[in-house]
Amino acid sequence: MPSDGAHARPADADAVHVGQAKLDAVTVGQAKLDAVHVGQAKLDAVTVGQADADAVNAGQADAVNVGQADADAVYVGKADVDAPEERGWLLGHFRPPGDPRHSTDVEIKWGRHPKGDRRAQWVTGEQREALLLLISGRFHVELPDRTVVLTEPGDYVMWGRGVDHSWVAEEESVVLTVRWPSIPGYAVP
Repeated sequence: MPSDGAHARPADADAVHVGQAKLDAVTVGQAKLDAVHVGQAKLDAVTVGQADADAVNAGQADAVNVGQADADAVYVGKADVDAPEERGWLLGHFRPPGDPRHSTDVEIKWGRHPKGDRRAQWVTGEQREALLLLISGRFHVELPDRTVVLTEPGDYVMWGRGVDHSWVAEEESVVLTVRWPSIPGYAVP
C-alpha cells in the first residue's frame, strides 16, 4: 500500500491526486466517507455514487468531501503547513466539529524547534498524560526530578497526569507530542 495517499473507487471518481502522485491507500467499498481533505480549501460537490470526475488534482481543488456527514473521514495534510494554525497541534478538541482532526480523546502536536528554543514556563498541574517522540535533533524534557535527553530518532519519554514539565531544544529539533484526553477549555501557558 503506497504511503503517499488515497485512491477512492466510489462511482465514477477514479482517483485523488496530491501534487503529481496518484493516491491508492483508501478504498471506499460499502463505507461512506465524510471528507478526503488535501490542503486547506474545501470542495463539497463530490459524493459517493454521484461523482463524475475522473480525478481530483490538489493543484485544482484542495479538498473533496465524499458521502454523508455521519460517516468516517480521511484528511491528507502536511504537518509543517497545518501545525501553525494551532501552535503546532494537528489534532484535538480545538479543531471544529466535523473536521476529521477534531477529537476529545487525544491531541497530537508537530513541533519544530530551533536550537536553544525553550518553553516559556513550566507546565504545572497537568491534567493529561503525554508522550513526546523525537523525530530529529537533540531535545531535553525537564521533569521535577530529572532531565531526559532524547538523542536519536525514535527516542521518547512519557509522563502521567500531574507531572510538571518543561523542555529545551539543544539542537534544531522536530518532535511529535501525543496528549490524552483532549480537554475543552483547558490550556497551559
